[in-house]
Amino acid sequence: MPIYEYRCPNGHVFELFQRMGDAPPPKCEICGEGPVERVLYPVAVHFKGSGFYSTDYGRGSRKKEPSTDGAGGDSDSGSKKDSDKKPETKTTTAES
Repeated sequence: MPIYEYRCPNGHVFELFQRMGDAPPPKCEICGEGPVERVLYPVAVHFKGSGFYSTDYGRGSRKKEPSTDGAGGDSDSGSKKDSDKKPETKTTTAES
């Protein structure tokens, strides 16, 4: 049978051996106040084996995902065209 912990309105915490289907006790075993509520605790999780460190997950795959929209390639090619046009205009003004 599992052990359940209960807390009364006055803050007393007590344990009971109960079946899973049993109803909670109507009042506190220490002071007699009621109603009591079941105290829940987080589950202990143990990760065993490799692959559970922050360095084991692929941050490289995250870098590849933003370039799928294609906007990055257009802005690079546009800046190269602008830089090519500027020297041509300067040379034409110098020749005139």
